[in-house]
Amino acid sequence: MSKVTLGLICGLVFGALDVGLMMPTTFPDKTTALLGAFASRFAIGFVIGCVQLPWPGWILGLVFGLLISLPDAIITHKYPPILIGGGIGGLIIGGIIHGWK
Repeated sequence: MSKVTLGLICGLVFGALDVGLMMPTTFPDKTTALLGAFASRFAIGFVIGCVQLPWPGWILGLVFGLLISLPDAIITHKYPPILIGGGIGGLIIGGIIHGWK
């Protein structure tokens, strides 16, 4: 399986997991919040699958997970849950796609 395909799959799973975790919470516009969260988490998986850098996979995932999550954290002022979730998810996806070396 190619790294891009694996990134698409990981992004779909990560996005669905994040939306599932957000379902019990209330938002003024819940549909928009859930779509935005899904898009951000999907992007983490897709970008990590497309990137080719000479870094260990888990570092690559951590960096891109944090970078892609940062705009959402700044807009919502909810830094810890968004950055920690994006960082951990990116770390795991990077390890799965590019290895743990």
